[in-house]
Amino acid sequence: MRLTIVAVGQRQPRWVDDAVAEYLGRFPPDWETRVVEVKPEVRSSQPVAKILAAEAQRLHAAVAQATVVVALDEHGRDCTTQELAQQLQAWREASERVAFVIGGPDGLDTDFKRAARLQLRLSSLTLPHALARVLLVEQLYRGWSILAHHPYHRA
Repeated sequence: MRLTIVAVGQRQPRWVDDAVAEYLGRFPPDWETRVVEVKPEVRSSQPVAKILAAEAQRLHAAVAQATVVVALDEHGRDCTTQELAQQLQAWREASERVAFVIGGPDGLDTDFKRAARLQLRLSSLTLPHALARVLLVEQLYRGWSILAHHPYHRA
């Protein structure tokens, strides 16, 4: 299984980098999971649409060919951790690479989200992007733990 978290934003607080590294280090070798950071567009007096289009180009360049794209969006599908684990299993059985994409402060370009195979909401709450990154990697690890019958997830 190959999972990539592609996130707009390059400088995260140390606690974010530490937490993400902690969870990434827990995955077994056959669950290759990594974070790819994409440079945010300069937000000086540019219209939001132009900013999002520029970031979308960088995101497309960061996602490998033949990869399932999951766009994280506040209006995306809400799912339980168990449902996420089942989806991970389906992608694994199909030998698909998966990229979970986190936008910048203004979110993701509308066309980018439309082109994604799935739009997923992490929470109904508004989360800072740094926390969304940590929450996502933890939930992916929890999904793995469910599938592996690991004691990390206790139903």
